[in-house]
Amino acid sequence: MNFDGRRLTLILSVIVIAVVYVLRIFSLQVINPEWRDRATKLTEKEVIIYPSRGVIYDREGRVLVTNQTVYDLMVLPKQVKPFDTLAFCELVRLTTDELRAGMKKAETYPNVRWKPSPLIKQMTPSEFAAISEQLYKYPGFYGQPRTLRIYPQQIGALLLGDVGEVSKDLIDKNPYYKRGDYIGLSGIEKAYEKELRGKRGVKYVFRDNLGVEREVADGKLDSTAVPGTDLVCSIDGELQRYGERLMQNKRGCIVAIEPATGEVLTLVSAPTFDPNLLVGRSRGHNFNVLSRDPQKPLFNRATQAQYRPGSIFKLAQSLTALQLGAITPQTRIPCNRAIIGCHGSHSYDDLEMAIVHSCNPYFRGVLQRVVEAGKVSNRFKDARIGLDSWSSTIRRFGFGGDLGCDIPGIKVGLVPGVNYYDKIYGKEQWAYSTIYSISIGEGEMLINPLQMCNLACIIANRGYYVPPHTVKKIGLDGTPRHEYLQRMDVGIDRRHFDVVVNAMEKVVGPGGTANRARLPDIVICGKTGTVQNEPREDHSVFICFAPKDNPRIALAVYVENAGFGGTWAAPIASLMIEKYLNDSIADPAKEKRIMEANFLKQ
Repeated sequence: MNFDGRRLTLILSVIVIAVVYVLRIFSLQVINPEWRDRATKLTEKEVIIYPSRGVIYDREGRVLVTNQTVYDLMVLPKQVKPFDTLAFCELVRLTTDELRAGMKKAETYPNVRWKPSPLIKQMTPSEFAAISEQLYKYPGFYGQPRTLRIYPQQIGALLLGDVGEVSKDLIDKNPYYKRGDYIGLSGIEKAYEKELRGKRGVKYVFRDNLGVEREVADGKLDSTAVPGTDLVCSIDGELQRYGERLMQNKRGCIVAIEPATGEVLTLVSAPTFDPNLLVGRSRGHNFNVLSRDPQKPLFNRATQAQYRPGSIFKLAQSLTALQLGAITPQTRIPCNRAIIGCHGSHSYDDLEMAIVHSCNPYFRGVLQRVVEAGKVSNRFKDARIGLDSWSSTIRRFGFGGDLGCDIPGIKVGLVPGVNYYDKIYGKEQWAYSTIYSISIGEGEMLINPLQMCNLACIIANRGYYVPPHTVKKIGLDGTPRHEYLQRMDVGIDRRHFDVVVNAMEKVVGPGGTANRARLPDIVICGKTGTVQNEPREDHSVFICFAPKDNPRIALAVYVENAGFGGTWAAPIASLMIEKYLNDSIADPAKEKRIMEANFLKQ
């Protein structure tokens, strides 16, 4: 082969080789993205920018929940180079076993070798500052700021709720969330998660072969984090704090609502705890301690406890019977104590005085007139017709339902009806004589305290309620959710409320069962209850509203194992009313008696 032939062969060989290389590079970088992506991951770092959650204020503008900056110490396994593990562990205060376990987790989690993973979570600013100047010695390790919740008022733990790291199950169900995100787990934090969480941002950083980092595409690919929406809570922070002080060393709850709007003013569950205990690196330990506490501070008695309503249920019984035409305000029924017990010297009350005296035989007779209405001759079938009419009317008060409230996890209680008794006794095997204990709020009837406070709102409003809610404004200049602007009519004629309201005024008057709740300048309308709790001491219960005309606050108070409603629950309610309406307490001795009472020893 001559020289020109060899030269042509060489040129063609170079061209072929070059084409092969170009095609291979094209295949790797364009057609097959695997190696392109791997190269990108080796040189680019995706830094998540976590948004701050929305701040929660009380109705007077006091900060109830805000944010504090913390740092996660992140590791990107592919960028880690051999390093002095003893020196590193001493710097970040880890044991070698903890470091080894953390690195193993970072290296084995799916796809995490190409992505940063937290080695130490939630370091305080001072803790991170102590190590930040030395981190340059350890490629692949860096700090990532994020925010955690802080509760400056240290109140309303179960009401406000808490925030924790999102679970893998939730990530699988909801593509919005990613590993390392935080989410509202309970209370307002959970109910308004979408409004509070904000929107993540991202920053892309290019790292060259010398380890120098700079922006990718001049930051044009980056996105900024959007902070969460602030909320104005309906809670009065000072009233909440006062209620928690009154309930110290007690089990029970206080629920207060503004009747005209349905705004929850106070939601106290006792015993309680500082919500800051469930924040930061000590959260797990503190949660375990609280969950093992025999007094159950993590149990929200205001919304999750289900009690028998006791005598306060006689108010709903009265209104139901009046609406169904079973009685009139003038109806008198003998106080026959041979069947059911009673107290006091009365004997033949009308409706108003039966409420004042809380006459058990009277209300046994009232419900009997509803259930045994004589619609048909067969007493079993007649009881079915009557009970069905009664239960459908009672449910309109919100019993047996969640009231459409924005508080998560509410227990709805029980309104026993025809199907319920059929399951227990058999069809047409029961009559009024079997079920009459529900006439005085005992037996199978169950309610939660929020529902009983809502009953006080219904009576205060003379026939309607607005679904109870804890957020007054979404955004500082916003409104509540649409459903919390709607009135719910319970189907009881307004004229029927006069006798009930007048009776409730007398209950708190001289000689009434709640006379300890009397205030010199505020007319309170209320009803006591003493709820059976065998074999232990009965529960002390009281519901009320004030003032009588144009009411501004309604309350339900439960004190477990405290005895008569007028002895403990009623004075607690009156102190709350006085604090809210007058911002002062006229009888320090009454306040001192309540503050010093301790029912946790029982």
